[in-house]
Amino acid sequence: MSELEVLETGPLSLIQDLGRPGYLSSGVGVSGAADRGSAKLANRLVGNDEGSACIEVLMGGLALRARAVTTVAVTGAPAPALLDGIPMGHASVIVMHPGQTLRLQYAQVGLRCYVGIRGGVAVPAVLGSRSSDTLSGIGPEALKPDDVLPVGTGTKNFPNVDVAPLPALDPGPLSVRVIAGPREDWFTNPGALTTGAWAVSPDTDRIGARLNRHGDAPALVRTSEAELPTEGVALGSIQVPPSGQPVVFLPDHPISGGYPVIGVVADEDIDRIAQARPGQLIRFITA
Repeated sequence: MSELEVLETGPLSLIQDLGRPGYLSSGVGVSGAADRGSAKLANRLVGNDEGSACIEVLMGGLALRARAVTTVAVTGAPAPALLDGIPMGHASVIVMHPGQTLRLQYAQVGLRCYVGIRGGVAVPAVLGSRSSDTLSGIGPEALKPDDVLPVGTGTKNFPNVDVAPLPALDPGPLSVRVIAGPREDWFTNPGALTTGAWAVSPDTDRIGARLNRHGDAPALVRTSEAELPTEGVALGSIQVPPSGQPVVFLPDHPISGGYPVIGVVADEDIDRIAQARPGQLIRFITA
């Protein structure tokens, strides 16, 4: 088994796979990569199963040193990748030789990068997953300098791909599809959600993307300040607390809550919310 040394971590670097489904009845959320598509692509590029554990990096700043020949790929937010100071292509296959260092600079658009490693990050699984759940604390801790990551054995079926052609991330307003309900009747003006634009708040993390009204967008007004009996909430749920400022739930969200859910983001658009930076505008459209 080969290893990678962690030299730097940037603001936050976590081990993530596609999560631990099947434990909601025990109070354990799914968690997993915030941008599932980018995590899957990073794994496919290095010949892994899509659900292998990779590294999710907030904006950039990660530095890794190889102890053996190691094949990696960087996807998601386009953080410039340097191998011993030499620029590497985004979403390309990178071969690291012993002693070489891969450094991610900071992405100018998008929020989360994914480093796929051939063989996957082979830390112990917890409840069938290697994902770090920041809300519950289940799974591996956030990476820190001087950590040594075990790498599993690579598969035999390695793809003959140098780089994956990808559309550029759009730093402009995002149009995000939303399915109305189940608690839209708790608002006097539920249509305000799809009127105007919302700005991603700096107070955003893996639990949820918090949104602020932008410009002349009307506020969401609840019919009552009462709380619902606690009920289950799903990934992508748009929960509205008494402040009227919505929160779009991301992978580490609580599995239940008492604030009304005015709508749910279409599953295909959740990855785009996960890449939205603070200040970026979101326009909700009815699915």
